[in-house]
Amino acid sequence: MMARYLTQIPSLSVSSSLTFSSSSSTTYRHLQPPKTLWCHLSSPYKNIITSNKPLNFALSAALSLGFFFGGIGGAEGAKVGVNKPQLLPKEFTTVIDVAGFLSEGQEKRLAQEIADLENQTGYKLRVLAQNYPDTPGLAIKDFWQVDERTVVFVADPTFGNILNFNVGASVDLDIPRSFWSRLAGKYGNIFYWKDKGEDASIEAAVMAISNCLREPVGPNNCSEVK
Repeated sequence: MMARYLTQIPSLSVSSSLTFSSSSSTTYRHLQPPKTLWCHLSSPYKNIITSNKPLNFALSAALSLGFFFGGIGGAEGAKVGVNKPQLLPKEFTTVIDVAGFLSEGQEKRLAQEIADLENQTGYKLRVLAQNYPDTPGLAIKDFWQVDERTVVFVADPTFGNILNFNVGASVDLDIPRSFWSRLAGKYGNIFYWKDKGEDASIEAAVMAISNCLREPVGPNNCSEVK
């Protein structure tokens, strides 16, 4: 049986793996052997990407990936899993904005940046802007064919920090985990997006991720959030 380590987890299901908050002084940890990296992931859906060694951890205080892929017990109460394929666009796109945060021009610019990134690096960045429970939820896994080279970026301001990420195993090996927490802290905090707008937070995060994924893999890659 795999070992588990648990410290300071009030009102949290023990089947969640590793969780910490970038916008709170409280730290939550619960560890299982790593392969796939989840941010704000709840226990019923922790294996949404098929993997025999899942690793889950949260990058900000928001729980939007938690409720995006299923409920998690906490201060806001249990959030049920959502699966609404009817909210998916009819044609494939790498940017889905069901919350209406982005203009048509912004969506096109982000989609072009994501396409260029994928062509040049092989990394797949996908963006979902949502306001829970208005989200396609689980349906995006098949729609986007999420795999180990995929970063799913979910923008959802419901619990404060708007930036949430699902990081595939191959990406996890190449990118320092501290990058995601620093990114969430810089562009995802409530003061930033309340002042500049959700769209500005999303655009800044996409460019920061793109810049990071283009850097050569090494001991100092992604040391700055650009």
